[in-house]
Amino acid sequence: MTAAMSKIAEIHKIDANRVVESLRAARKKLDGVNVETVLEFSSVLRVDPRALCELEALAILADESNDRICLLHVNVQIYKVLKLAKLSARFDFRN
Repeated sequence: MTAAMSKIAEIHKIDANRVVESLRAARKKLDGVNVETVLEFSSVLRVDPRALCELEALAILADESNDRICLLHVNVQIYKVLKLAKLSARFDFRN
């Protein structure tokens, strides 16, 4: 019997003026670390294709480590973009 490891939640505030850089920094911090990841999007109004690529890279990293990433305060427009890009199912959403 193995004991379940608890995870520490790590919140990353995504800067609206530097979305790609913020996501890239969060991905680098999480590589190989056993934490629950929360990305806080309250100041972000839209995502561009480069940000979508970074979000996909985060989803791949989470899949490889069998983790989930939570996106916090995502607006409807961003959610629709993630849905169209077939990325929404790979994240948990909370308000």
